[in-house]
Amino acid sequence: MLNSSVLMNEFPRRVTWALLAVVALLAGCDQLGIESPEKLAAARVAEGNAVGGACRHAGRAIEDCYALNKKADKAAVFAGWRDMNDYMRENKIDPVPPQLNPQGASGKSGESDAAGEDPPPAKPAKASKAH
Repeated sequence: MLNSSVLMNEFPRRVTWALLAVVALLAGCDQLGIESPEKLAAARVAEGNAVGGACRHAGRAIEDCYALNKKADKAAVFAGWRDMNDYMRENKIDPVPPQLNPQGASGKSGESDAAGEDPPPAKPAKASKAH
């Protein structure tokens, strides 16, 4: 028969191991794809900085950058644009004009793209059946 003292000593060990397993699993939350609000905010700011810097390098005005990137954080976009502007002035770097217009990749623009090619022809509309 089992002694009651053996059972009493075994129970805390099992609870301790269970708690250690839970702590180990929670420590790996980042590996599971669970991100904290702070991490998400930092990623949003970093993305806004990158967008702003790219817009400035392409010679786009800050207003155009805001219009083209509506979901980006405006403060972060401006900070990236300003930092790139300062960097380009200090190092005498000329802007690199974009090769595509903002809607050129989707083919929805009626204008020709930068390569001088005509846009693809529109598909004919389907004839509606008259009742």
